[in-house]
Amino acid sequence: MTPLQTSRRLQAEHVIKEMKKRNFEASYCETGKEALEKALSLMEKGTVVASGGSTSIGEIGLLDYVKTHPEEYTYLDRSTAKSPEAARELHAKSVLADYYLMSTNAFTTDGQLVNIDGNGNRVSCLCFGPKQVIIVAGMNKMAPSVEAAYERVRQQACPPNCIRLNLDTPCSKTGFCKECLSDSSICSSFVTTRMSKHPGRIHVILVGEPLGF
Repeated sequence: MTPLQTSRRLQAEHVIKEMKKRNFEASYCETGKEALEKALSLMEKGTVVASGGSTSIGEIGLLDYVKTHPEEYTYLDRSTAKSPEAARELHAKSVLADYYLMSTNAFTTDGQLVNIDGNGNRVSCLCFGPKQVIIVAGMNKMAPSVEAAYERVRQQACPPNCIRLNLDTPCSKTGFCKECLSDSSICSSFVTTRMSKHPGRIHVILVGEPLGF
């Protein structure tokens, strides 16, 4: 194990202890491959699965697995919606899903989750609805405080996400958050999850490899 890997593991062990104080379940995996295996081990077959927009769950192969194994999971694929009405219906069904898969935009060293959302479907399912929420997050998303986490998200995550989504925002042109009020902004809702009201509902899988933005 390299010094960096050792450091990441030690940091993760500290964060996991803090998350458990907040009623989150949490675990650590060195690699994305291990994280995929861990996530699947948490998901009962024959269940309904939904997801929020997340590069991280795509990078570890979790989204592809769920999509390509319909005999194991019923996946509510919002990308198949042909109209705003159909998308809204899928979002509504996602609230009643057995498992909701997502990442978190950032997490703090004292175990809090920090997210910024555009439409609000992702953070709403984090807060309430699905029976279980599984979060996959690289250690690159760690921040020392809630304030630093929001700064990290706005400057390091939102601009590349807007570029990825081909959105017409100032940050997609400059690479820097301009605190815009653009109709295309993905920064509508700022949500800090300081604890889980229902112990064990939210399981955070921290990963030693960098994932997402």
